[in-house]
Amino acid sequence: MSDTRRRVKVYTLNEDRQWDDRGTGHVSSTYVDRLKGMSLLVRAESDGSVLLESKISPNTAYQKQQDTLIVWSEAVNYDLALSFQEKAGCDEIWEKICQIQGKDPTVEVTQDLESEEERFEEMPETSHLVDLPPCELNKLEEIADLVTSVLSSPIRREKLALALMHEGYIKKLLQLFKVCEDLENTEGLHHLYEIIRGILFLNKAALFEVMFSDDCIMDVVGCLEYDPSLVQPKKHREFLTKTAKFKEVIPITDSELRQKIHQTYRVQYIQDIILPTPSVFEENFLSTLTSFIFFNKVEIVSMLQEDEKFLAEVFAQLTDEATDDEKRRELVNFFKEFCAFSQTLQPQNRDAFFKTLANLGILPALEIVMGMDDLQVRAAATDIFSYLVEFSPSMVREFVMQEAQQGDYDILLINVVIEQMICDTDPELGGAVQLMGLLRTLIDPENMLAPTNVRLFLVSQLLLQILHACTYCPSFNNFQTAQLLALILELLTFCVEHHTYHIKNYIMNRDLLRRVLVLMNSKHTFLALCALRFMRRIVGLKDEFYNRYIIKGNLFEPVINALLDNGTRYNLLNSAVIELFEFIRVEDIKSLTAHIVDNFSEVLESIEYVQTFKGLKSKYEQEKDRQSQRLSSLKSNRKKYRRDARTLEDDEELWFNEDDDDEGEAVVPPIEKSKPEDDFSDNYGKFIEAKKAKESEDKENLPKRASGGAFKFTFAHSTVATNGANSTNSKTTAASPASPNSSSSKTINSASVL
Repeated sequence: MSDTRRRVKVYTLNEDRQWDDRGTGHVSSTYVDRLKGMSLLVRAESDGSVLLESKISPNTAYQKQQDTLIVWSEAVNYDLALSFQEKAGCDEIWEKICQIQGKDPTVEVTQDLESEEERFEEMPETSHLVDLPPCELNKLEEIADLVTSVLSSPIRREKLALALMHEGYIKKLLQLFKVCEDLENTEGLHHLYEIIRGILFLNKAALFEVMFSDDCIMDVVGCLEYDPSLVQPKKHREFLTKTAKFKEVIPITDSELRQKIHQTYRVQYIQDIILPTPSVFEENFLSTLTSFIFFNKVEIVSMLQEDEKFLAEVFAQLTDEATDDEKRRELVNFFKEFCAFSQTLQPQNRDAFFKTLANLGILPALEIVMGMDDLQVRAAATDIFSYLVEFSPSMVREFVMQEAQQGDYDILLINVVIEQMICDTDPELGGAVQLMGLLRTLIDPENMLAPTNVRLFLVSQLLLQILHACTYCPSFNNFQTAQLLALILELLTFCVEHHTYHIKNYIMNRDLLRRVLVLMNSKHTFLALCALRFMRRIVGLKDEFYNRYIIKGNLFEPVINALLDNGTRYNLLNSAVIELFEFIRVEDIKSLTAHIVDNFSEVLESIEYVQTFKGLKSKYEQEKDRQSQRLSSLKSNRKKYRRDARTLEDDEELWFNEDDDDEGEAVVPPIEKSKPEDDFSDNYGKFIEAKKAKESEDKENLPKRASGGAFKFTFAHSTVATNGANSTNSKTTAASPASPNSSSSKTINSASVL
């Protein structure tokens, strides 16, 4: 067992001043090379990943609270806490911290918390600012040292940020950048890199507004090109101005919107490409930068959404047959990025956004572009469709139903989606996998609040199109086709589990299981396993309709053939087949057990490394004995209490033919009289002899079970009509596991079925 003394939960304080649980793990104090010092290290108990790496700084104020909590601040607005499961573990780590900081472990706070913030608040307004060196070339090193030195102190960062916002200091620094570039002053450029990077880490939105304005942002990018750790500076400005092109699919007349789009792209580029990947604690330094980008995207989406003329023009050109392929590709890519931006919206705003798109006709437009030959257009359209399905499956289902009610089944959106899935040319079937997931979402009952007819139509249409398309599939031994069929089987298996009634009709009316089990012959084991999994789900329902269908079609034969062909190899296919039969044995599915033993016991007797098949035969024999005992009991009861119907009729006729002299006598003779007792014994003896003679005659007329080299089976019909009999006196008895013979039987060779 793991040491519960060191078991902790890691918490961080969010912007709403609420503690967020980062995970549970085990803490230790150890030397970390990356941090160059003794650190607190927390590894997750689930997978051993690092939840926390925090260097124990001599100047950091640690607080011990409630005997099991240690709280401290890594940076401004970034508070951390360790909540220990046991007090002993908290005491151990607290002693380590105090030892490193040279403090007495009995204290509850390692540093004097006379709040630096309180002192800051008490200072007069003029004392808030730090004294910045003059913005001159020979002072760049001093400025760089000042900026980097304040990053470890939240209060000093605040004071520096206030100072930088006065007197246009940032713009003066950017002017010095141009001078250094003209003079090829490499040392000065390296200092400017440190200065601008440090200003970004001050994490102040007011500073970002200045740095990311149109007249400053490219100079900021230029400063960040001169990383001292690089031999040659990067060419980020060249990429942004020459390589990256802003394409207006429809001319944007709003200059503010255009400027906002440019700014967002460039700031995103700074965050993702230029700045190095921050450590877990540096991420908080750029939280305001992330928020800056987020709110820019929200504003862009809102401004585009409100411009109804712009969006209407985009939709008109997208669906216009006269639009050339290149233009249509740009329009689809625009919508893809537009939908991606919408993910930043709050739920209520995102709801309004997608409703706007729906009202403008996004789904009919997708129906057109998803059927085009251009692979890039289809891929982008699929991404847009995935955004819509993930946001509101009900909206997509409603559109599909409206299309169906119009009666044009050739161009249904769902048919287009299925066709794209089945005709995916990607060797990895990336698009097919994505579309299969979307179809699964659309037919998932958990998000389907629509009436039953919607479910019926969607599932029926889905199955119909898949079966129709699969008839044109090439050989299932082709790897790509095998992958596709595996995807389709996964979807069909999902339907068996979640749409039991609707798919049952398709499986039985179209003999779907037999067609699926043909895939057991595939050379690709994963496809054979998918076919077996499909059958396993059906058997797992323990539905007698399915069981009779399997028995009638002798559908265990391809499964057993696959098991025998697999030989003595102990692999996944072998285990999966045995698990299927083990399930039947454990669940005691009597009809299937009788069918398997009656038809396949001889070939399965050789499999002795598991007891499954012996167990099935034992179950079968036990059931046969019970049936035999039940039949014997029934015959015994008949001997005691029943009389032959014809004998009763003869007795009744005799009674009516008797003289009426004894009208006063009782119908049943008194027990005291011995003569009636003798008459009853004689009559009952005659009845038993007649019954035995009739049973012997019936047995001679029963058909015999067929035998031969191939597997054959016999099954009984429930009515005399199915056997062509029309006698009103005929008796029908369903064949039981105890007796393979019945009053009506048919023998089918399984080789002719496949």
